[in-house]
Amino acid sequence: MANNTIVLEGELRTEFGKGPARRMRVAKEIPATVYAGGEQPVYLKLPMKDTTLALRHTNALITLKFGDESRMAVVKDVQRNPVKRIVEHVDFYEVKAGEKIDVEVPVFVDGTPKGAAIAFVDIQELKVRADVANLPERIVVDVNGLAEGDKVFLKDLEMPEGVELDMDDLEESVVTVEVPEEAPAADTDVNPADVPATAEKDDAEV
Repeated sequence: MANNTIVLEGELRTEFGKGPARRMRVAKEIPATVYAGGEQPVYLKLPMKDTTLALRHTNALITLKFGDESRMAVVKDVQRNPVKRIVEHVDFYEVKAGEKIDVEVPVFVDGTPKGAAIAFVDIQELKVRADVANLPERIVVDVNGLAEGDKVFLKDLEMPEGVELDMDDLEESVVTVEVPEEAPAADTDVNPADVPATAEKDDAEV
């Protein structure tokens, strides 16, 4: 669970557009926008290194400090350079203490199925509802000892305390255990009639 709040200290920004954004990135800063329902958004510039590290945590609760103010927020959207993959802009959504919000959480498996079976994740992300102070970073499915043909359904999942699953079809499979099909063996038998005449000539001259 993402219990620890990450703190990012930034500044209000008053310049907008590609030029100012480019200058911010040169100065190792990232432009960001904080949305709060129907209120006017807050426009910030944040330290690039600390912000990039914070984004490694899924559904982290982040305290944004700027001037004499601070806002609690979660990441709403991240824009990255398609080539360099560096963060170019971050959208945050402001939250309040005690508020419950809907987030998407990645699915991971833990354990080893029986024999040659492998666990395949059918649903990569789950929609859950949780308190902002207890947003999960991942949902782990235990596959230890499961055999070929076994499935783990949404209804079988055990949610962390305070986390509610927000999915429509609880009969949907989250993880399927199967033995992968073996690739057909390469045919090593060569029929002499299939060898090109040029190849036979070359072999004879060696």
